[in-house]
Amino acid sequence: MTTPLGTILAARIAATGPMPVADYMAECLLHPKHGYYASREPFGAGGDFVTAPEISQLFGEIVGAFLINAWRQAGRPAPFLLAEAGPGRGTLMADIVRTARIDPAFDEAARVTLIEASARLRAVQKTTLRDGAQRVTWCDRLDELPRRPLLLVANEFLDALPVRQFVRTDKGWRERMVGLDAEGALAFVAGPATLGANDLPPGHASAPEGAVFEIAPAREAVAATIGAHLAAHGGVALLIDYGHLRTAVGDTLQAVRGHQHADPLAEPGLADLTYHVDFEAIARAATAAGATALPPMTQGDFLIGAGILERAGRLGAGKGEAVQRQITKAVERLCGTGTGQMGALFKVLCLTGPGAGPLPPFSAG
Repeated sequence: MTTPLGTILAARIAATGPMPVADYMAECLLHPKHGYYASREPFGAGGDFVTAPEISQLFGEIVGAFLINAWRQAGRPAPFLLAEAGPGRGTLMADIVRTARIDPAFDEAARVTLIEASARLRAVQKTTLRDGAQRVTWCDRLDELPRRPLLLVANEFLDALPVRQFVRTDKGWRERMVGLDAEGALAFVAGPATLGANDLPPGHASAPEGAVFEIAPAREAVAATIGAHLAAHGGVALLIDYGHLRTAVGDTLQAVRGHQHADPLAEPGLADLTYHVDFEAIARAATAAGATALPPMTQGDFLIGAGILERAGRLGAGKGEAVQRQITKAVERLCGTGTGQMGALFKVLCLTGPGAGPLPPFSAG
C-alpha cells in the first residue's frame, strides 16, 4: 500500500539515495503532516495499541505510590518537578496526581510537568488533566526542565526514539538503510557505514550473516540528560518499556497497526514503529552522566513488589463478581508472563540522584 508519506520518502530516496533506519523511523513517527503521531490517535482499544495506564488505574496508582515514597526518602524537597516524558493522553499522570492526594504535602510541593512536543497530544492531555490544569506546564524536551529536584516517569517513551541498525554482511557489519527495490518499493539495503569490534556486544563474532545489531544514540542522549539532571538536582526517574536487560545482537524493529504486527516498510505514517529497549545501554549512559542505576527488574516483579496485589484486593473489596473479574484480568495482563501479557516483556529501570534513600522493591545493587 502506498501512503502519502511513502510516496514522499520514495521520491527522496530516488533523488538522494538510501536513508538510515533511524531517519526513516523519525519521518514515519514525526513528519509534521503525515507522521504517525501527527495524524493518528494511537492509544486505546480504538487505536493501534494499549499502554499499561489504559489497562487499569492500578498501574498509575502503584507508580504514584512509589514516587510518593521516593519523595519522602529524598527528604521531602519542595518544590519539585513531578514529570512525565511521552505522556500520551495523560492517563498515567492523571492517576498519579489523584494518588498524590493521599499526601497533601506531596501534592502541594509537586509541579506537574509534561514533556510533550505534539500540539495535538498537549490538547488531549489538557482535557485529561483538567481538574489540575492550572498546575500543569509543558515543555518540548527533557533538557528544558527547570533546575529542581525531579521525580520522572517515562512509560513506553524510549522505544519511540529512533534506532540505528547494523547488519552483518560478507564484508562485515554495515548500517541497515531503507532504499528502493527494482519495482521502486521501499526495501532494506546495506549501506557503507560500519561498526568496530569495540562497538559490538560480546558474542558478535559468531553472529551469522544477516544478523542485526541495534544502537540508539538519541535514546542514550535522553538517558544522559536524565542522569545529569538527577546528579545535579536530585530525584528519581522510573523508566518503563519493553526490552532486554543486556545488550545483545537481534533485530527488534517492529510496526504495529490495529493491535497487530505489520511490515515496518509497508505503510509509512500509518503504523507505529518501535523496537526493544536496551536497558543496559540506558543505565550505562545515565551513570556516565552522574546518576545511579538500580538493578532493573521486570514490570511484573516491580508491580507485585510495590503492592499491586494488595491494592487490587482493596479496590475489589465489596464489589460485584464482574468488577472483581475485571480487576483480576487487569492484574494478570500487567503482571503475567503468558502470551499477550506484559509482566515479563516490560522492564523497569530506576535511576537516582544523590540522597535517594532505599526504594523498594529495587535493591541497592
